[in-house]
Amino acid sequence: MTDNESYNPWTIVNLVFHHLVEQGYHPVLGESGHPGEPAAQLLRALGITPVVGGTDERVIRENRAKLAEMLDRQFGPR
Repeated sequence: MTDNESYNPWTIVNLVFHHLVEQGYHPVLGESGHPGEPAAQLLRALGITPVVGGTDERVIRENRAKLAEMLDRQFGPR
Protein backbone atom coordinates (compact mmCIF):
# COMPACT_ATOMS: atom_id res chain seq x y z
CA MET A 1 0.00 0.00 0.00
CA THR A 2 1.19 3.50 -0.74
CA ASP A 3 0.46 6.79 0.98
CA ASN A 4 -1.59 7.79 -2.07
CA GLU A 5 -4.00 4.88 -1.74
CA SER A 6 -7.59 6.05 -1.97
CA TYR A 7 -10.98 4.48 -1.55
CA ASN A 8 -14.53 5.53 -2.10
CA PRO A 9 -15.59 6.70 1.37
CA TRP A 10 -19.00 5.05 1.03
CA THR A 11 -17.26 1.69 0.48
CA ILE A 12 -15.54 2.07 3.84
CA VAL A 13 -18.74 3.16 5.59
CA ASN A 14 -20.54 0.17 4.03
CA LEU A 15 -17.78 -2.20 5.21
CA VAL A 16 -18.00 -0.84 8.76
CA PHE A 17 -21.80 -1.16 8.77
CA HIS A 18 -21.69 -4.76 7.55
CA HIS A 19 -19.16 -5.59 10.25
CA LEU A 20 -21.37 -4.00 12.93
CA VAL A 21 -24.42 -5.93 11.68
CA GLU A 22 -22.41 -9.19 11.82
CA GLN A 23 -21.63 -8.37 15.46
CA GLY A 24 -25.35 -8.03 16.21
CA TYR A 25 -25.57 -4.23 16.17
CA HIS A 26 -28.14 -2.22 14.22
CA PRO A 27 -26.26 0.86 13.01
CA VAL A 28 -28.15 3.88 11.69
CA LEU A 29 -26.48 6.72 9.86
CA GLY A 30 -28.08 10.08 9.28
CA GLU A 31 -31.38 9.18 10.88
CA SER A 32 -32.20 12.87 11.15
CA GLY A 33 -31.23 13.89 7.63
CA HIS A 34 -28.48 13.55 5.04
CA PRO A 35 -25.91 10.92 6.08
CA GLY A 36 -22.90 12.80 4.66
CA GLU A 37 -21.66 14.46 7.84
CA PRO A 38 -22.20 11.43 10.10
CA ALA A 39 -20.35 9.32 7.51
CA ALA A 40 -17.51 11.85 7.45
CA GLN A 41 -17.33 11.69 11.25
CA LEU A 42 -17.11 7.90 11.08
CA LEU A 43 -14.27 8.11 8.55
CA ARG A 44 -12.41 10.65 10.72
CA ALA A 45 -12.80 8.34 13.73
CA LEU A 46 -11.08 5.65 11.64
CA GLY A 47 -8.23 8.04 10.79
CA ILE A 48 -9.43 8.65 7.23
CA THR A 49 -9.67 12.19 5.92
CA PRO A 50 -12.80 12.44 3.79
CA VAL A 51 -12.56 14.50 0.63
CA VAL A 52 -15.28 17.09 0.13
CA GLY A 53 -17.82 15.61 -2.24
CA GLY A 54 -16.16 12.22 -1.90
CA THR A 55 -14.16 12.81 -5.05
CA ASP A 56 -11.21 10.51 -5.50
CA GLU A 57 -7.94 12.41 -6.04
CA ARG A 58 -7.17 10.17 -9.04
CA VAL A 59 -10.45 11.21 -10.66
CA ILE A 60 -9.57 14.89 -10.14
CA ARG A 61 -6.15 14.40 -11.78
CA GLU A 62 -7.68 12.46 -14.69
CA ASN A 63 -10.34 15.13 -15.24
CA ARG A 64 -7.75 17.91 -15.20
CA ALA A 65 -5.59 16.02 -17.71
CA LYS A 66 -8.59 15.47 -20.00
CA LEU A 67 -9.54 19.13 -19.77
CA ALA A 68 -5.97 20.21 -20.57
CA GLU A 69 -5.95 17.87 -23.57
CA MET A 70 -9.26 19.25 -24.83
CA LEU A 71 -8.05 22.85 -24.41
CA ASP A 72 -4.83 22.05 -26.28
CA ARG A 73 -6.81 20.51 -29.16
CA GLN A 74 -9.23 23.42 -29.31
CA PHE A 75 -6.88 26.35 -28.72
CA GLY A 76 -3.40 24.94 -29.25
CA PRO A 77 -0.69 24.38 -26.64
CA ARG A 78 -0.60 26.96 -23.89
